[in-house]
Amino acid sequence: MSNVLNEVLLANREYANSFDKGDLPMPPGRRFAILTCMDARLDPAKYAGLSEGDAHVIRNAGGRASDDAIRSLVISYKLLGTREWFVIHHTDCGMETFTNEIMGDLLSSSLKTASVDADGWHDSCEGPGCTDGKYINWLTIKDQAQSVTEDVMRIRNNPLVPSDIPIYGYIYDVKDGKLIEVPEATAAGRA
Repeated sequence: MSNVLNEVLLANREYANSFDKGDLPMPPGRRFAILTCMDARLDPAKYAGLSEGDAHVIRNAGGRASDDAIRSLVISYKLLGTREWFVIHHTDCGMETFTNEIMGDLLSSSLKTASVDADGWHDSCEGPGCTDGKYINWLTIKDQAQSVTEDVMRIRNNPLVPSDIPIYGYIYDVKDGKLIEVPEATAAGRA
């Protein structure tokens, strides 16, 4: 077993020994959802004051409004009663460091992990590669405020999203922990 696997299983045993959350209802108690990035520096429970059972947290690379993220938000509303949504991106995001073309080129030469340095992204040139790494829109980010606004608008314009759900747009600052509103995004998400 790997060290990581051992650490996770040990932590779970300790957590389960004092577990007292088995009676929480399935719908989130505070009736809201957050779409945010998977970056390990973000802890939505801390920056949004959440406890288990409070809110749905949907995470992906960049906190982008992909089809799957919108699917999750619609389920969150339709079946589990959320009434407000947040789109929260963050400063110093890895999704700002490459483009769709760079990702496609890296995948076309290898499926191994790439590396980055001052000169940009480099592939290991090992392994079988991918015949077409350009088949996905990677939803990279050029400008955080613009991407938050685009994501709020993409959610708002989806025909499965009710117009009475407010969608708020924010950027989390990884240097000071503050949430910074993107006024254009929040305006676009107004119910």
